[in-house]
Amino acid sequence: MRLRTPARLRAIAVAAAVVLAAPVVAHQAAQLPGSADVSRVTAGTYAVDPGHTLIGWRVNHFGFNDYFGLFGDSTGTLTIDPARPGDAKVDITIPVRLVTTANAALTGHLLKPGQDGKPADFFGPAPADARFVSKRVTVNGTTAAILGDLTLNGVTRPVTLDAKFTGAGANPYNKKETIGFAATAEIKRSDFGIAYGIPMVSDAVQLDITAAFEKQ
Repeated sequence: MRLRTPARLRAIAVAAAVVLAAPVVAHQAAQLPGSADVSRVTAGTYAVDPGHTLIGWRVNHFGFNDYFGLFGDSTGTLTIDPARPGDAKVDITIPVRLVTTANAALTGHLLKPGQDGKPADFFGPAPADARFVSKRVTVNGTTAAILGDLTLNGVTRPVTLDAKFTGAGANPYNKKETIGFAATAEIKRSDFGIAYGIPMVSDAVQLDITAAFEKQ
């Protein structure tokens, strides 16, 4: 029987490692479809990608901790020209009735109707859609302050979104040019007539937004 030398065994081990690692290296080298490269943005009108656009909200509960939920399935448009980013316009509609949390009872409370002729604690069972319409965009590199009107619970107030460009490129599935943004804001729910539980449930609401738009 022929014995294998230590050197030969080491060579076999190295070859096996290379073969096993090749798929991992190839995967790591794969280029993402999108990147935070403004040169990839082309002028035009983009529509909200409802499956990948989320508005997260967060409030404090009793001073113990925060709880949060999501709005999804938004619709709307973004009109943008990279040569004149300050002229960009965004118009987004958010279906409040589709609010969700990780707890069925909490979600139910948000959509619970008022009792004995009283108004609902929060949104009620059939709330109107919310809508944000930009009025002015102040650009600073890849970030922007977007001042607009937010209509919620039938009340319209000015709100500023602190937005950041996060990526652009072609969606590999539908081939549509896509632009992504992240944004944050803070609102007071009492400004929109939703004052239940203040201060036990905080008046201040933190908004955390991730949005994708596809070129039409």
